[in-house]
Amino acid sequence: MKYRTRYRCFFLTLILFNLAANFAHPVTPTLIKELNLHDYMFGAALAAMLFSNFLLSPFWGKINTYISSKVSMLICSCGYGIAQVFFALSVTEPQILAARMLAGIFTGGVYTSFLTYVVNTASNKDRGRYLTISAAIQSVASAFGYMIGGFLGEISVMLAFMSQAAILCGCGIVFFLLCVPDNGMDLRSISLSSFAKEANPMNAILDGRKFMTAAFAMLFIVNVLTNIGFTSFDQAFNYYLKDVLGLTSSYNGMIKAVVGLISFVSNMTLCIWILKRKQVKKIMVLVILVCAAGALGTIVSVKIPLMIGFSILLYAAYFVSIPLIQDLVANQAEQEQQNLVMGFYNATKNIGGMAGSLTAGFIYSVHAKLPFISTLAMFGAAAVVMGIYAGWKGKSSRAD
Repeated sequence: MKYRTRYRCFFLTLILFNLAANFAHPVTPTLIKELNLHDYMFGAALAAMLFSNFLLSPFWGKINTYISSKVSMLICSCGYGIAQVFFALSVTEPQILAARMLAGIFTGGVYTSFLTYVVNTASNKDRGRYLTISAAIQSVASAFGYMIGGFLGEISVMLAFMSQAAILCGCGIVFFLLCVPDNGMDLRSISLSSFAKEANPMNAILDGRKFMTAAFAMLFIVNVLTNIGFTSFDQAFNYYLKDVLGLTSSYNGMIKAVVGLISFVSNMTLCIWILKRKQVKKIMVLVILVCAAGALGTIVSVKIPLMIGFSILLYAAYFVSIPLIQDLVANQAEQEQQNLVMGFYNATKNIGGMAGSLTAGFIYSVHAKLPFISTLAMFGAAAVVMGIYAGWKGKSSRAD
């Protein structure tokens, strides 16, 4: 098979994978309600998945230097599918937490493998474009996968889960048969102790000592705060639609599809315009304030359409903020430190996600709108820190 034809098939399979990976999200609140579990489980379940994802991502990054990415894609896609079957069949809280942790192990591996495969096999001319295509596929296909999962959940919660598991496993087999080998080193060439040290997830945190400055500290604080706020809102909002408003999973899916389209268009137009203007710091403050305004709107809204409208505003603004803060972090770093810096950025993003999901789950049990108030507070604090960074007179980033 020719190089470009192979990549077209790879991207088609990647679309199918990202669609299926999101089938279960809109029906998870229904599953929790049907099992009569505690309300905090919607947050605790995601936190368990993010925790194992955080712990094992460095392991998969290291293992992909020794085995071919297509092998790890097969292992992780099938492992993810099996974990979702386990999730669907779980009836107790410990079982659900264990299933989510198992899924996190394999999601960390499969998305790392997608990245390493493109980096290792794409030509120098195509690498940047193919990485951009992969990111766009993940964004848009995930949103539509959420919508499809919502409609499948209208028929049966189990149908959504089993369809997901079958497609994930099938995609893993296709990746293995389709992709070319990109690594073939001998695992015996590295000692177990050395491997464990290099795959330690805490290394990304500890390596921060090598480059940390006051400017970096402010950017990473903003990253943690915005991810606490967003994850807290996202998890609570999904559950709120089912628990309080009594809406079915299809509403959840349609909202996410609209958000996905808006976010994609915004990133392809508004973000590019902002980055070209080279005033990212100041505009980033405004974007975070828009997120805060969206959170405030969901708190005070009494009509469902208005609340959904404010939630879409928050989602869209948050997704616009992601490439902006990535640009600020990358441009603040020296060339030789960029890998360390971006590793630290991903670690702080995961930490914010874990904290946000746990916060949402437990405070929702006190009052259904408390997670939205927490979101407002987090984005408000992030805007303050970002404002301080925008006026910082220390070492400037290479792009304002």
